[in-house]
Amino acid sequence: METRKIGTQGLEAGAIGLGCMGMTHGYGVGDEAESIATIHRALDCGVTMLDTAEAYGPYTNEELVGKAIQGRRDGVIVATKFGLTIGAGGLKMDGSPANAKRSVEASLRRLRVDVIDLYYLHRKDPAVPVEESVGAMKDLVDAGKIRYLGLSEVGVETLRRAHEVHPISAVQSEYSLWERGIEASILPALRELGIGLIPYSPLGRGYLTGALQSTAEFVPKDFRRNLPRFDDAHMAANQRLVEIVKQVAKRHSATPAQIALAWVLAAAPDSVPIPGTKRRTYLDDDLGALNVRLSAEDMAELNQIESLAVGGRYPPSMASAVER
Repeated sequence: METRKIGTQGLEAGAIGLGCMGMTHGYGVGDEAESIATIHRALDCGVTMLDTAEAYGPYTNEELVGKAIQGRRDGVIVATKFGLTIGAGGLKMDGSPANAKRSVEASLRRLRVDVIDLYYLHRKDPAVPVEESVGAMKDLVDAGKIRYLGLSEVGVETLRRAHEVHPISAVQSEYSLWERGIEASILPALRELGIGLIPYSPLGRGYLTGALQSTAEFVPKDFRRNLPRFDDAHMAANQRLVEIVKQVAKRHSATPAQIALAWVLAAAPDSVPIPGTKRRTYLDDDLGALNVRLSAEDMAELNQIESLAVGGRYPPSMASAVER
């Protein structure tokens, strides 16, 4: 698999990474043996970045990734996050220096590694200046606990302030055919500052694959039930977007998932998207996107999708956790 540079600090990864969240969190718990087999298949195919977080589970996702990479640590970029918990009371953020230092020790233990390759502030804590959060992360770099720093879902002002404290290597944000909000200001800032982009949910949380029709297909604890874009009315209205993807896929003898992911790879050639899956079948399908070459006409046709999408990314209760 081709490799891509992530920022200008020396971090590189295979062109497609693997989002591990769904193996234990968000979409219903997967089969552990199949999840580990999926991680092993990904590594065999040249995937090097595995993305997790302490919040996923919580904690169980890091434990699963740690188990999967035993004996296979060399060449694996372990990316995890701190500072966000999701519970019955909603979102809670803690970007304090004390929490950064507590969290990294716990993540190292669960992941069974001596150093974390890429450590993100999962969300900016409005109660803690980002300089303090990143200052603590810098201390962890100096202590040899982590190698590179990242931020998730931050705005340009926060990004610039953080980057002055210590070079930020990567920003993780949602980016896909139907979610392109970072293009106006965040992407230009990343390129100006030499920071890499890690797009999450590049397949529109599974919707752009064409496999979803209604909420009846979700397990009871699937968190998409809480997202406006995934209520039944919006899902029905957004089928017209999937039809566009299917039309392009048919021309390329590809799947809709491959087209959606190929679009991200082409639209942001300096990024490493992290589609998530807990099954080898879907992983193999995703990796097939590397063989798709979209024409200028394909890109123009696909570019109209975001303007047609209906339904918000998050409900008001979660909007505060995302900067733009």
